[in-house]
Amino acid sequence: MNSYSLDYIDDLYVQYVHDPESVSKTWRQYFEQFLVVGSATPPKTKGSIATAASENGLKSGSSGDEATDQALWLARIQDRVNNLVREYRVRGHLVADLDPLGFALPDRPELSPEIYGLSDEDLSRPFDSSALENVVGGTLHQILTRLRNTYCRSIGVQFMHINRRSIRDWLQRRMETTENRLELSHDVQRRIYARLADASIFEEFVRRKFVGAKTFSLEGAETLIPMLDLALEKAAQHNVNQVVMGMAHRGRLNVMANILKKRAMNIFWSFDDPNPEMNRGGGDVRYHLGYSSDWKTASGDTIHISLCFNPSHLEYVNTVAQGRTRCKQDHSHDEKRQGVMTILVHGDAAFAGEGVVQETLNLSELEGYRTGGTLHIVINNQVGFTTEPKEGRSTTYATDIAKMLQIPIFHVNGEDPEAVAQVVSLAMDFRKEFHRDVVIDLYAFRRWGHNEGDEPRFTQPEMYSEIDRRASVREQYLNGLQELGKITQEEAEEIQRERTEKLESAFAASQNEAFVPDIQTLAANWSDYFGGHEPTEPTDTTFDQARLCELLDSLTRVPDGFAANKKLKRPMALRREMAKGKRPLDWASAEASAFASLLVSGHAIRMTGQDCQRGTFSQRHAVLHDTRNGSTHTPLKHLTENQASLELYNSPLSEAGVLGFEYGYSLDSPDGLVIWEAQFGDFWNCAQVIVDQFIASAEDKWNRLSGLVMLLPHGFEGQGPEHCSARVERFLAMSAEHNIQVCQPTTPAQYFHLLRRQVIRKWRKPLVVLTPKSLLRHPRVTSTLEELSGGQFHKTLGDPEIPPSQADRLLLCTGKVYYELLESRQERGLENVSIVRLEQLYPLSEAELLEALGGLQDGKELFWVQEEPTNMGAWPYLKLIFGDLLSAKFDLQRISRVESASPSTGSMATHRLEQAELIEAAFAGL
Repeated sequence: MNSYSLDYIDDLYVQYVHDPESVSKTWRQYFEQFLVVGSATPPKTKGSIATAASENGLKSGSSGDEATDQALWLARIQDRVNNLVREYRVRGHLVADLDPLGFALPDRPELSPEIYGLSDEDLSRPFDSSALENVVGGTLHQILTRLRNTYCRSIGVQFMHINRRSIRDWLQRRMETTENRLELSHDVQRRIYARLADASIFEEFVRRKFVGAKTFSLEGAETLIPMLDLALEKAAQHNVNQVVMGMAHRGRLNVMANILKKRAMNIFWSFDDPNPEMNRGGGDVRYHLGYSSDWKTASGDTIHISLCFNPSHLEYVNTVAQGRTRCKQDHSHDEKRQGVMTILVHGDAAFAGEGVVQETLNLSELEGYRTGGTLHIVINNQVGFTTEPKEGRSTTYATDIAKMLQIPIFHVNGEDPEAVAQVVSLAMDFRKEFHRDVVIDLYAFRRWGHNEGDEPRFTQPEMYSEIDRRASVREQYLNGLQELGKITQEEAEEIQRERTEKLESAFAASQNEAFVPDIQTLAANWSDYFGGHEPTEPTDTTFDQARLCELLDSLTRVPDGFAANKKLKRPMALRREMAKGKRPLDWASAEASAFASLLVSGHAIRMTGQDCQRGTFSQRHAVLHDTRNGSTHTPLKHLTENQASLELYNSPLSEAGVLGFEYGYSLDSPDGLVIWEAQFGDFWNCAQVIVDQFIASAEDKWNRLSGLVMLLPHGFEGQGPEHCSARVERFLAMSAEHNIQVCQPTTPAQYFHLLRRQVIRKWRKPLVVLTPKSLLRHPRVTSTLEELSGGQFHKTLGDPEIPPSQADRLLLCTGKVYYELLESRQERGLENVSIVRLEQLYPLSEAELLEALGGLQDGKELFWVQEEPTNMGAWPYLKLIFGDLLSAKFDLQRISRVESASPSTGSMATHRLEQAELIEAAFAGL
């Protein structure tokens, strides 16, 4: 009800006064509530309804008719009550008792009855309370009490931004019928206390045994442990059997010990770190490590929990965890996406500050990335290192970014464990009901500094003065239970004794010189795959030629009545000629053939990226669109009845979030082809953290393997400094211990075999592919069916016309520049210059490089030619790794653009000038 309905209600009421049967039963009950009950009748101060209305601030005047005046008074004062109800739903969270430190909140006059013209006298009057869920009748005082209990105690809820009425109604019903409080059994209360004891006793024990060591203690937010405990119990009730977790370092050791049940002796051993040789050049700090285990619920169900490894770069693990969840769902054919879920534990400063959080939330409702709803828990320390909220965000709450989604945000006081229980139950039920993300903002504090060696009182003296006076949440909850007679002091002491003894026993075991820590191996689905150094034996990537022709031809067919774009008729016709062997294959056809050959061989493919369905350069057209009705057809999904699955999604305009998601997906998909394609190779640096902290280093730090493929369009073609370079120098600078593969194939056949090799061989490493742009349609860049069906990938490609043994100068290069050098050599009629291509820049051994140069006589000229500036491209890496070897045998020189802070010029004319000079320099003196 609102002000726009007053005239309508007035008319109805006048009808009711004259003839109650003239209005509906619902409206009769509505009016009878005020008129049948004597105390609900509007006061007739000075004998006039109009006077009463005026005294209540309702300047309605008098119509001269008592019934009409009465209707106006009732409708308008009820409207004000209803507005007050709505105001509590919208803004009640602003005055909720959320901060365990109890700092004063600003006044919110909009929640005062006086603002609505409601006086103290009105508090005792009954009003229609049908606006509240499951409430019939009641005085204004009773209505306000219920509203304050629901929205202003230890729980504050933001949900009125949700557009769907049905969702808001569901939430109102769940909260208002219970006044946002869960009736807990004695067993559940004891369980909560026991989990609080687990959390606090662990922290106290570690701090006592390892004085000054960094643990990133959970103290001040110990309620996280019972919160996760209750969430897992609820997840089991919802038939969830796997949970993927991502979290930062604060509280991580506690979660591993008390939720994932990692043996405490292993954690304690890591503090002593007695074996310095064990992790020479590798490993990671203890509060970055992941872990997995099975969780047994109170009802006997089992949930497998995987806590992702993650770096100090806060929040970047988010989409990695969600990608893993999506993959697990796909592998188990969980189309409803309910059997596997993600729990992400955030920090308040990072949730508000890191842009990847927005990217994470944005993916949640997109078809290609949906996982059925993530539970987000924000540990709100109310400070980020030394930065206070007023310095770290422009929003009221750390969680306000989540209002971009149509989901509720529950703020809860971390020192009220039973309010936490209500919030967890409600949040998990919301996820189950609506298959959406949900956010819990756990208001807490950090009992110590950013780490245990930090002094927070330098910068937050007032906050820490209050913290120093506070007992732990375990002690406070114990006192409350004892007052209610729910637990005795003896029982509490027994819980503490039992846990302390277990920790002491684990500590003693960790101190034994013979103790060997547990080492988690790769999951069972990785048992056939391995990392380490690249195997030397070749991989058979051949494929039956007749079958390849059939597959390629099938990719040109569309369903009857499907109206494909007319401009695709010629490319389709050309591809049919390729399938018949009448025309060599171009780049896009080779790629499509590789995909098709893998799909019919049982290897699933997932590919995402900006515009990847069509391709940035309109080359792929993997998804066709009907020009009449917009329906789509994907030929790669219609090869055979029993082919493997294909997921091909255009991604949002996001690099870090999407690349993290695909990396996470690859962690649980060792047998499939998982690809992320950049719109231009230059743009992957928006996801630098994912590459540096995960893709390039995960095996070294965490012993985790991935076969992720990154397709990065690369080549200097005059499109400016942001559309020319995939920054191969950065990948090569990170290359060590055969951690990644960096390739730049120059023929369709090479690309075909490279993609197949990535899946067929059991060696699993991320693959970075510098893909072409102008070469996509270059007349020289073609391959025959025979080269695809019967060949293999070659790390280097020699010169088929002029072998190194006949050369006075050898031009060594990679990528597009090869074709420009080849064309220039032919134009010059030179027969003493050999051109050799490096197709795999890493891993590449000295022996493999020398074999490619085989026959080049000592002392001859060896020019490395690249389009990139001197300080970029492959040259810095090649000179560092192979410079001494090559300089000792040959006259090694470098041909490139001059050093530059920017990859290229923005002028097409200048680009052409520089390119011509570069090619000229390669042949100068001949």
